[in-house]
Amino acid sequence: MLDIMLQDGDLAQVLPAFGPAMVVVRPGRMQGSGPATIKSKRICVSGDEMRLQVPGCSYVSGPFVLPGVGTLKIASLAPNQRTIKLKIKGKPALLKGMMFTARFEVQSPAQQPTPAGPVPDPVPIYMGQGNFISTNVQVKGS
Repeated sequence: MLDIMLQDGDLAQVLPAFGPAMVVVRPGRMQGSGPATIKSKRICVSGDEMRLQVPGCSYVSGPFVLPGVGTLKIASLAPNQRTIKLKIKGKPALLKGMMFTARFEVQSPAQQPTPAGPVPDPVPIYMGQGNFISTNVQVKGS
């Protein structure tokens, strides 16, 4: 099935719920590395999603109400987010598709206030979901 192809500058928007954690999310911008272009913007190809990082996102989780900080990344794409037929220099192009799996890596843990002092959140990684927002509305691939 044809779907919108991703290009340089398209957004990866992550949902704020990461299991028990709530993250203050900001969209990340994709950096296309394919040699082909759409209106002078490089097409995103397989592997470009792994370079996306959104550092400095704050979060809380359950009783850990004193905010911590971490980095949002794309953990994996859904099967409908890579072209099957179209290859660019041997790599599938990336498609808007449905939802990808997002990863939130904690750098500074949220903390739970207690009379004995704050207790840090022991969870180093949370998983969530996100989707792509593309400015390309014409060029599609499958």
